[in-house]
Amino acid sequence: MKRILNYEITKEYAGQPVLFFLKQHGFSQQIVTHLKKTENGILLNGIWARVWDILKENDVLTLTITEIGSSENIVPVKLPFPIVYEDEDLLVINKPAGMPIHPSQGNFENTLANAAAYYFSSKKEPFIYRCINRLDKDTTGLLLLARNMYSAARLSDMVAKREIHRTYLAIVSGHLENEGCVKAPIARTDGSTIERQVDFQRGEYACTHYRVLDTNERYSLAKLRLDTGRTHQIRVHMKYIGHPLPGDFLYNPDYSCISRQALHSYQLDFNHPVTGEKMCFTAPLPEDMDLGWKLKKEDSF
Repeated sequence: MKRILNYEITKEYAGQPVLFFLKQHGFSQQIVTHLKKTENGILLNGIWARVWDILKENDVLTLTITEIGSSENIVPVKLPFPIVYEDEDLLVINKPAGMPIHPSQGNFENTLANAAAYYFSSKKEPFIYRCINRLDKDTTGLLLLARNMYSAARLSDMVAKREIHRTYLAIVSGHLENEGCVKAPIARTDGSTIERQVDFQRGEYACTHYRVLDTNERYSLAKLRLDTGRTHQIRVHMKYIGHPLPGDFLYNPDYSCISRQALHSYQLDFNHPVTGEKMCFTAPLPEDMDLGWKLKKEDSF
């Protein structure tokens, strides 16, 4: 994989060393070291340059990121890999239900990582697996994969700064109020490695906004936006306010309408990590969550 980035130097960076420009544009020390060790990794007006060379206005800085290896210990397996968007820097995937994100004990050949490895190996392209946002095994919908070390660093920083906005759709039990906000700290449940609970003594701050889109006799369809990204946040918060998700083996094992937790990563909004372009992607409600909802044009939060 070779990613070439070209920058025309503006007056703002004139008189500054190349290293200053790189740091201001989110190039980590690891990436800077990679560029320094790569032949022609840093070119200034077409000439191999050092990080301490001084920039002038209208200079052209060309950076080449080269990755020739692929992730080790990830077996390429032909699995569903629905691509919503792809470019040189990232992929947006609509993850199916029942697919873990990462290989783990008992999940070596059925994960999104295996599907990604197969996709790129079939194109004879190296690929290092870098998943940016997390989804539980049985949660469907949109997630981000970075295609190179620079986009991975930028996207990870955006996650930390809450600049990647995630919107979910969930079926919840009962008739939920029209809209609201749940602010309740979440901690690991004593004696469990995976279960979480609301815990005002030990928990970490968590905030979930929700809005009802439709209801039927037993359930409500809600749109949810997260201010934080705690493990199982939506599932725990909805149970806490008395409206757990059906099909949730941990928090509400009611399988009368769906066989897995009724949660879908519906929308991702973020600025492109390299170009800065505004990006917005949506994934339609999966079939197993469609209970004949009568949906109107959805307002944004």
